Amino acid sequence: MVSTLPVSLEDIRAAARRIAGRVLATPMVQSASLGELAGAPVHLKLEHHQTTGSFKLRGATNAMLSLSPAERSRGVVAASTGNHGRALAYAAKAEGAVATICMSQLVPENKVSEIRRLGADVRIVGLSQDEAQQEVDRLVREEGLMMVPPFDDPDVVAGQGTLGLEIIDTVPEAAIVLVPLSGGGLAAGVAAAVKGISPKAKVIGLTMEKGAAMKASLDARRPVQVEEVPSLADSLGGGIGLDNRVTFAMCRDLLDEIILLTEAEIAAGMRHAYACERQVVEGAGAVGIAALLAGKIVGNGPIVAILSGQNVDMEQHLRVINGTQPLYREEGL
Repeated sequence: MVSTLPVSLEDIRAAARRIAGRVLATPMVQSASLGELAGAPVHLKLEHHQTTGSFKLRGATNAMLSLSPAERSRGVVAASTGNHGRALAYAAKAEGAVATICMSQLVPENKVSEIRRLGADVRIVGLSQDEAQQEVDRLVREEGLMMVPPFDDPDVVAGQGTLGLEIIDTVPEAAIVLVPLSGGGLAAGVAAAVKGISPKAKVIGLTMEKGAAMKASLDARRPVQVEEVPSLADSLGGGIGLDNRVTFAMCRDLLDEIILLTEAEIAAGMRHAYACERQVVEGAGAVGIAALLAGKIVGNGPIVAILSGQNVDMEQHLRVINGTQPLYREEGL
């Protein structure tokens, strides 16, 4: 089945060769506290230690290197909830290209300022990822920029899939892999890599309770729009695109389950990561820990949870840790 999908295991292995030396092979550590809770070994893939603070550098770098020199010279553009923009700005700068990043007003300022620091042209447009994408489409059409999508692109998915290769290389007996789920680039790539090598392993997507576009789309059996709402897991916001070409089909065919998490559960994951694992992670990066703490993961054998990013506003992070951060959607800590 994997061979018929838009991105194959060989595509991912080719991406790994292409980006070698440009991204980090991030550490894997075992969590005694979570293992005791789960009744099985739990390993944490520390992808938030990646150079730009999230897994997005893998896909952005593979996509940049897949462009011809002439295409790179035109400049690249993308819509982003923050982490892809930062990664693309970094990858473009490394290749001597100019990046333009379009974001909605919901993107936290700490992510916006870091993208500007990397030299990208930042455009703040509207209140949703879809509105930011409209500006991307205009720049492609009117100014000839090359679009590097945040997730729905074979080169981006293949780059994210290199994380799955590292997981199976380090924990070949992994029975369950927990993956943050937004537009599906990470989940699709990791699932293709993991199941391509270890078909019996389960890959579970994790996302926030409201505004989960991929979950709504899979339930509807077609890409649909959802209302974007603020969340501690802001990186998981945004739509999947009504004309989705890659990630919808891959998530539909490869993910074994999708689990939704409340804001309170996400906050608990962030607190546990800091207090017990000594890791600073953003809300999206804490969803694997959150699901384990909430007792939502059932299975036998080793579990791998991806800590996908650390690009969190530190003032907000401290409020979460101290229990003084008001949760979104009128939930209380």
